[in-house]
Amino acid sequence: MSIIKEFKQFLLRGNVVDLAVGVVVGAAFGTVVSALVKDILTPLISAIAKVPDFSGLEFTLNGSRFFYGDFLNALISFILVAGAIFFFVIKPMNMLVERSRRGKPVDPTTKKCSECLSEIPIEAKRCSHCAQVVV
Repeated sequence: MSIIKEFKQFLLRGNVVDLAVGVVVGAAFGTVVSALVKDILTPLISAIAKVPDFSGLEFTLNGSRFFYGDFLNALISFILVAGAIFFFVIKPMNMLVERSRRGKPVDPTTKKCSECLSEIPIEAKRCSHCAQVVV
């Protein structure tokens, strides 16, 4: 098999394509959440905290500058991404799985023999293991 054919087969596998789509959608989602944090939530929180922009917050210790404002922005972004994934992906998927499991219970096809506790067909009148009459 030629290298080109092997590479084509590798690329066209379902899980590789699904992974690529997931990465692209995840990157786009991260960009949207970062823009939400930077353009809407940070100014809103800054208006309340009386600080115009978190990225400018810093302090100096022994000549070293620590930019903790950028860290605050990244922390807010992380919390929002985690919250969005939880509320818009995990919770709906859990509800969907729970709803699909709540279907009608399956009617039993076997019963236990009262004498030897073997599984026998539900219509059986006598146990095939111990010959006990089963009601």
